Amino acid sequence: MNKIFASPAAALDGLLSDRMTIMSGGFGLSGNPESLIPEILAAGVGGLTVISNNAGADGFGLWMLLKNRQIDKMIASYVGENKLFEQQYLSGDLELELTPQGTLAERIRAGGAGIPAFYTRTGVGTVVAEGKPVEIFDGQEYVREKWLRADLAIIKAWRADPEGNLQFRKTARNFNPNMATAAKWTVVEVEELVPAGTFDPDHVHTPGIFVDRVVLSTINEKRIEKRTVRSRELPG
Repeated sequence: MNKIFASPAAALDGLLSDRMTIMSGGFGLSGNPESLIPEILAAGVGGLTVISNNAGADGFGLWMLLKNRQIDKMIASYVGENKLFEQQYLSGDLELELTPQGTLAERIRAGGAGIPAFYTRTGVGTVVAEGKPVEIFDGQEYVREKWLRADLAIIKAWRADPEGNLQFRKTARNFNPNMATAAKWTVVEVEELVPAGTFDPDHVHTPGIFVDRVVLSTINEKRIEKRTVRSRELPG
């Protein structure tokens, strides 16, 4: 089955609606679905719940959907350098479910694996545990966390073949593979499309069974969220 679509807009056609839940891959600005997010902006759907490690950075990524007031709730682990994210949360315009990063990853993985809940030590005794069941195992307290699933996952990979088998490159292999397994529909933008049979099966990071639609990226900026440099000491 050929899963390749002609454009980001075509790849999302018929999948977007108000008040849906979307998983958006990436870590900082690495591995963001930067070609698909503008199409959600253009579609104008609102009341969205978005699950993502963070919400982009000023002028980039999910920031665009925040600015357009399309997101009602974020489930995330990092506010980062995104001043708009901070402002909307502090003003009460944006609901935020702040989740420790490892817990967020495991909640997504659990959603894809069909595990409705699990226990973790992370967050015990903090605001993270408020309102959640806490149980004792071997004398230690553990908080119960629920899986995360979505209507749509938008992710970015390095390469894909026509059947949707994916390879990721370096740090772009972050939340993307787990998110691909945890949504009703998974749409992937890739930097390269390769012929069927290109991949050694042992080198496939996400099998095509988890992927519904693939499109060639139209934006590949690879931005650095915050660059920090130091002066080099001159020799001798």
